[in-house]
Amino acid sequence: MAHKIDADSCISCAACEAECPEGAISEGDGAYVIDPDTCSDCATCVDVCPSEAITPAE
Repeated sequence: MAHKIDADSCISCAACEAECPEGAISEGDGAYVIDPDTCSDCATCVDVCPSEAITPAE
């Protein structure tokens, strides 16, 4: 299951994009987004997100 980024909480700092080993995170319209087909669910992004905007997808 891929993670997701809450657009309202994302501060667009790009910390998650820089740390993603799969390259699954990219800048979207006003917030970063995770490509669920590329995400390996490693949770590296969760650890580096300063605004706690990343959570497991449901």
